[in-house]
Amino acid sequence: MARKPNRMYRQIRGQAFTRKDFTGGIPAPRIQQFVSGNRKMAFPITYHLVVKEQCQIRHTALEAARIAANKYISKRVGAQNYRLIIRVYPHQILRENKQATGAGADRVSQGMRKSFGKNVGTAARVKSGQEVITLQVPAQMETHAKIALRKASQKLPSPVSITMTK
Repeated sequence: MARKPNRMYRQIRGQAFTRKDFTGGIPAPRIQQFVSGNRKMAFPITYHLVVKEQCQIRHTALEAARIAANKYISKRVGAQNYRLIIRVYPHQILRENKQATGAGADRVSQGMRKSFGKNVGTAARVKSGQEVITLQVPAQMETHAKIALRKASQKLPSPVSITMTK
């Protein structure tokens, strides 16, 4: 079945549903690495991707943002001259009431009766002003870090800003 558009899951509605021990069949998060680059070296400049509005960010969007930033920064700066950190984890379980389609679907489908939904993925609930991605680079690579985070911001469902700390 085709993936539903993100606008269905972007807004935070209702109580958080995170208890995985009560719900079976939750797809694993697509995020491959939460920390990439050089884990040991200390970098003088740190850039943060900060969310301006509260929202839910799906695990696929977080992975797409990580890939976009990681690909750009590793080509320009080198594999050992940066550290990229994903700061949020997708705990929120997303559910969908799947409807049967095709011939005879009206006899099979129950409509909205008891529509708890099936687990289709996970998302991270973020608040306004929360840091989602952190990128640490040497002093002479500032422009590449900004461009990498801008590329990552295009994959996220909320408006973001890029802030710097030294």
